[in-house]
Order: sequence, then structure tokens, then C-alpha cells
Amino acid sequence: MGAERSDQPVPLYQGRFIDRSPHVRSPSTPPVVQKFINTRRPNPGAQTIFYGKANDPKKENYITHGVCTRPSLSAGSLINRPLRTLFQQKLLEKKESIYSSVGRSPLGKSYDQSVAFPSSINFTETTFGRKYQRSLSAGVLINPTKSVQEIEEEWHKGHDLYVVTHNDYDVGELRNRKYDWTKYKKDNKFGIETPHFNDGRHVARSLRWIQEMKTKEAANIVSKRVDDFRERSQHQLGKVLDPIADTLKVPADHTFGILLQPEKYGVGDILHYRSPKDFQRGKEKQMAILATVQQQLKKANHRNFTSLQQAFRHYDKNGDGKIDKDDLKKACDQFGLNLDPVILDSLIQHCDVDKDGLINFIEFANFLNWKDKMSIGDPGHLNPEDLILEEGASEKTVRTLSRGNQAPEFYQTSSSRINAVVGSPGSVYKHTHGVPTIRTDLAPPKFRRISDRTNYGDESNTFGLLCPSIFTQHMVYERDIFKSRSKEEVAQILQNIGINIPDNTFEELWKLAAKRHPRGEVSVETMRSVLDDMQSNTQFYSIA
Repeated sequence: MGAERSDQPVPLYQGRFIDRSPHVRSPSTPPVVQKFINTRRPNPGAQTIFYGKANDPKKENYITHGVCTRPSLSAGSLINRPLRTLFQQKLLEKKESIYSSVGRSPLGKSYDQSVAFPSSINFTETTFGRKYQRSLSAGVLINPTKSVQEIEEEWHKGHDLYVVTHNDYDVGELRNRKYDWTKYKKDNKFGIETPHFNDGRHVARSLRWIQEMKTKEAANIVSKRVDDFRERSQHQLGKVLDPIADTLKVPADHTFGILLQPEKYGVGDILHYRSPKDFQRGKEKQMAILATVQQQLKKANHRNFTSLQQAFRHYDKNGDGKIDKDDLKKACDQFGLNLDPVILDSLIQHCDVDKDGLINFIEFANFLNWKDKMSIGDPGHLNPEDLILEEGASEKTVRTLSRGNQAPEFYQTSSSRINAVVGSPGSVYKHTHGVPTIRTDLAPPKFRRISDRTNYGDESNTFGLLCPSIFTQHMVYERDIFKSRSKEEVAQILQNIGINIPDNTFEELWKLAAKRHPRGEVSVETMRSVLDDMQSNTQFYSIA
């Protein structure tokens, strides 16, 4: 069988879709309508054309506006004219002699007016104009030679005329109405005085109705039940509002509510997820004493020892490289600190990070070093990983140990659990954002701007804020006392506070102070400690 030919249209494939009705085409938009559509909603990439200019020819693509400017003489050629020869100058004067202005006032000569005079006038001897006859001077016009009485009479005559013509009365002048003053006096007042009150009582009376005024003037009758309820529910002058005073009969010292026992933990223990044995609630006084003892030990180490290694050997009585409880108690007794056993145990627990009951050199350098001002000394007994070189520092320091309040990574708040989404990743896998308050990761700049409020770890801590030094009242802080200074600065400071030291004696004191620092740096605190040691010998210095 042969294939039958079908007259049906074959569907056209357009990409992924099949045109089922190829013979149906969308009607085209008429040009009259299309120009309005192009104004409101043009095709993508087409320019918006106002419908009033849709059929205008596009002449702006090839029209050039303006007139082509032809170059003329330059400003330099006009200002600096080329020089002419004598022949050129004579020729130019001959050409310009035909003008009448050149004949009247030639270049370089004054204007000659004798050409317009008649021939009969001798202009060198003839005088033109009228002779001026001098009369009164300006001084006589301003200050006339008249008496005061004559001036007043002239003024009154003029004033009377101005009163008639312009009603020009002076201030406070009575108007002459030509009354018969034989019956009345000039100071009499006519009419009846209108009563006036500045508080507006007459206006208020005119705005009120008589019925309302009578109602307000009548007595206000109130029910006793309503009055009693008002006393119980509303505040009364000079009395305390007590709605249940008549129904509740209790003594004056009665306390309402249930007595709750205080919890063993505080807000800080909850935030830092501490174990029951590490709860710090109720230990505020003990912690304050511990901070004071730690601060005193730091100052004693800085004053009596030149390096951390020397201070650690003084504490380590056994020489085994560890400081136990007995060694720490003996050192505290030598410094004049008689500590309670509980405070001593707390100090050991605070400094002992690895929880072995002993304090090694790394822990000693972290918790008993005065603001990182003391050098290490001989680092031969330390491991290389225990020493770090900070940016901008000249020598290595002991690595920093972290301890204390750190929340665990799996800690979640109740609000995060309530707003949690099922199937979403936990907050443990989220990146922690923010910048620490104390930027110990950055080296402090040598010169700080006034606008720089960053704490690089060299500012005072909480103990310094709670127990400030006496020098802070005079705007002198610890960083100023421990700052390395030159010999001239230290001598000037001692002279300003009233300590006069001879030059040869100051040289000896400077050498003793320089020996106490590995790099030979001297601060005000170092010089003060040297002077304290030499206080018994009064021949070294004298107080002015």
C-alpha cells in the first residue's frame, strides 16, 4: 500500500516545544498603537521614544549645530605688535591724516580747540563765563547768627502753619478744638471709664450659660458607698493606698512570700559551665584577697629580682624546678605576707594550670610576673616551644597559658533550642565572629594616636581600677613609672620632686640601676628601688 498524503499541516518543532497550530499567527500591532506602547513599555534593549516624536525623522544623528569658527589673529600678535620702520610709520600717518579726529587730537599732542574759535577772538586773553557773586557761607546757613528766642519764634510760626495744613502735632501736645474752657478745665476727662480686667472674667461669663453656673454653685451630693469605694481604690492626699486594709488583718512586721534558700551557684557559674567543686558564689571576699596577694607577690618579684629565673630560684627552696606549698609559704613569709592556709591553697590552685599540685617555671612566669616587665634570664633549661618572639620585641618571652572561664563548645542557650530548625546544622559548626576586647595579638604602636582606643594589654586591669595607685590622682600611671628613660630625664624628674643628688653620686646610682636590667634600661621605679636601698646612707642625697 502506498503512503496516503495528508493535507493536515505538519507540526513545527521550535526548540523543546511543538507548534501545534502553525497556521495561526498572532496579529501585529498597528504602528499608531505601537508608538504609545514604546513610550510606556519599550522592548528590551530599545530606547524609550515619546509618542509625539515617533514619526519624526531622525536628523539628530547627522545634524551638526553651530558655525565653524575660522582662526583669526592671536592674542600675542595683538599685544606684541611687530616693530615698524620709519618709512612704514610715515606711510601709516599719511593714511590716517584723512580722519578729522586725527586733525583735532593727533597722537601724542593735546586737543587744540582754537580751530573752532572765531578769528576775532584772542583766546589767550579772553575770559569766558560769568563772575560769581559771593553771598552767605555754608557755616552761616548751618549756624545762623540769631538768638535762641528768634529761632524759637520762627519755629512756632512754621509749626502753627503745619498744624493747620498737615495736622502735625508734637508728642503730648493738646489739640485745640476751640472749646469754651470757661465752664471746663483743660485737664478734665470726658466720658465714662470702661471697666477692664486682664484675667478675662467678662469674656468667660459671656460664654457660660446660666444653668451651668447654677449647677456648679450648687452642693455636690455623693453617695456614702461611692465615697468609701473611692477612698479604697484611689490615692488620697497624705495617705498610702491600701486596697485590702479592711479585709487583711496582719501585724505590721509581717513578711509575705516564701523564703527561698540561696543557690549554690551564681550567674557566672552558669555562663562558664563550671562544675560544682569550682562554684565561686559566696567567694568574692576570698577572690579579692587572692588578687591582692598575687599583686603583692608580683611587685615583690619586680623590686627584689632582676630576672624571672632569679626569682624562681628564690622560691624553689629544694632546687627541683617546682614550687610546692611549703616553698610558697616560706617566700610569702619573707616578703611579710602571713597567709591563711585557705588563701595559700587558692593561690596554688590559681597558678597550677596542669593540676599537679606544683608550680613550674612557665606557670610562675605567667601568673607572678609584673606586667611582663621582667626578663626571663637564662632560657637554657626551657624547651624551644615554650619561648615565643612577639612582633616588635627584642627578646623572647614565655608562652601564655590559658585557664579559667571558658564555656564548652557544645553549650547551647534555651532560646537557641526553642528556635531550632529540625535538620539544620548545629551552632557548633558555625564560625565565631568578632574581635577580642584586649588585642594581645597585636603589638602596641610606638606612637599612639588620640583616637586610638584599642587596649593592647598594656593598660590597667580590674585590680588597678578597683585599687588605683596614689599617683593616678596626679595623672601619673604605672606605664609612666616603668617606662625606660634616659639619664637626663630621670635626673630632671628627681630634681622636680625635690631630690637633689650630686653629679658623681648620680652616676654611681645610675650604674647600680642599670645592672638590675639585662639590657641596662633604667626607669623611675628602678631608680626608686636603688634610692630605697641607699636610704640608710644620707650622704648620697639630701632632700631639698
